[in-house]
Amino acid sequence: MDIIELSRELGRKIQQEPSYVAMQEANVACENDEKLQSLIGEFNLKKLALNEKISAPEQDKDAVAALNTEMRKIYADIMVNENMIKLNESKAEFDTIINRVFAIVSNSANGEDPNTTDYKASCSGSCSSCSGCH
Repeated sequence: MDIIELSRELGRKIQQEPSYVAMQEANVACENDEKLQSLIGEFNLKKLALNEKISAPEQDKDAVAALNTEMRKIYADIMVNENMIKLNESKAEFDTIINRVFAIVSNSANGEDPNTTDYKASCSGSCSSCSGCH
């Protein structure tokens, strides 16, 4: 079996991985959650309105602050939605696995021993660049 076929086999195995399946199921649940989709739509509209206010030649600081507050409230409502929580949790679990896979392949391509190399999680201290604590 050549390396391309092995890659395709790996792709098939990834799609059978329980954390991948759970993430896909959670994604479908989010897409079918009318309340969540409404909140996401509302959030996107507020974001557009906020961008317009910020880009205006004369900024209305009160309107910008009000839109920002409304947007944060909607975002908080999105993030406490049961389906969104399940999606984020399953995505974090899958990300951990896929990071290990990428690290093993990448490190092996750089000469490390495929039998011992692995993903080394690190924390930069900035949660905004993180896919979750491990």
